[in-house]
Amino acid sequence: MKRKNVISMLALAMTAISLFTACKKDDDETTPTPSAGSGKLMAVHASPDAPGVDLLLDNTKINTAPVVFTNATGYIAVTAGTRNVKVNVAGTSTTALNANVAIANGKNYSLFAIDSVSKLSALVIEDNLAAPASGKAHVRFIHLSPNAPAVDVALANGGAVVFGNKSFKDFTAFTPLDAGTYDLEVRVAGTQTVALPLPGISLTAGKIYTVYAKGFLGGTGAQA
Repeated sequence: MKRKNVISMLALAMTAISLFTACKKDDDETTPTPSAGSGKLMAVHASPDAPGVDLLLDNTKINTAPVVFTNATGYIAVTAGTRNVKVNVAGTSTTALNANVAIANGKNYSLFAIDSVSKLSALVIEDNLAAPASGKAHVRFIHLSPNAPAVDVALANGGAVVFGNKSFKDFTAFTPLDAGTYDLEVRVAGTQTVALPLPGISLTAGKIYTVYAKGFLGGTGAQA
């Protein structure tokens, strides 16, 4: 099976335009193979101002160290059915998020804890981790910056839109793209106004990528 990467993007402010720039690629993680009667679940901390958290699956803590902003658990095997996920302030019994997640046999899911800490909610997305065709990579985009406007991700120099008009909480399906290096740009949705060029984005054949916008527009420090 192939590996899954997560490329996160920082949201910055310059005049009235939101800017997104690639900031990191997380370590490769082996794609899971669910067994009969079970699925896989990964949790991602995507709330810019939330503290480190503990994750509880059916009231059993699954992390050994606090999960902080932009960090994720690995895929965890869970019995199919409705599972309860709690996000607690690390080291406490204070629950910031309580969600029930339906897990289907043989399926993989990502749960993103999103929005500001005062409005914390869960965005659960099924992960289609089918191997890309020869010479292809699979890429999806998720808009997780709570106060940033809608954006297009497109080929540079006025090229075709790859992911169009995505607002907070919007996400795309995994899209097959030819492996290679791309010059991309982030535009204000529906316009040719370039918020930020993203040159030299490399996609490896056979890999699966999730690209997500994170942080607060105009945020500072770790919340940028």
